[in-house]
Amino acid sequence: MNNAHYHLVVNHLPIITPLLGALILLGGIILKNNTVRKTALLVFIFGSFTAFLAMYTGEGAEEVVEKIQGVSEDLIKNHEELAERFALANYFLGLVSLIGLWIGWKKESFFNSISILVLVISFVVLFLAKQTGTSGGEIMHSEIRADFSPQMNPAEGEED
Repeated sequence: MNNAHYHLVVNHLPIITPLLGALILLGGIILKNNTVRKTALLVFIFGSFTAFLAMYTGEGAEEVVEKIQGVSEDLIKNHEELAERFALANYFLGLVSLIGLWIGWKKESFFNSISILVLVISFVVLFLAKQTGTSGGEIMHSEIRADFSPQMNPAEGEED
């Protein structure tokens, strides 16, 4: 395994965990179940750690991928900038979730408010996750780029 492979192994976790956490938190809010809400906060905290892992492995992946012919430096730079914003937002979500856990155990009267705040922050993180994931995919997958124009294979145009 090389550094790009390590990045591919971990980079989906910080994208999936905010979605999973938001769904669990929404369920906990609807059901008015504090245990479910606390579980969601733990998922967000775990997600912030996975964001760190993705950022940590990203530099090594960049060194591998930039040597591949046809890979655009602009796409790599764009992904890196979006990933930095996404990671910071994910770290913030994890921190607010950690505070929310403390509030849930010490001052339960504020737990509803912090749960709503965390849910709102998770939606922002999900937006950034989508941007970051798409920009990462565009590096190696030209078919998802906005400027994609399919080239017809000469053999496809021939009739049997």
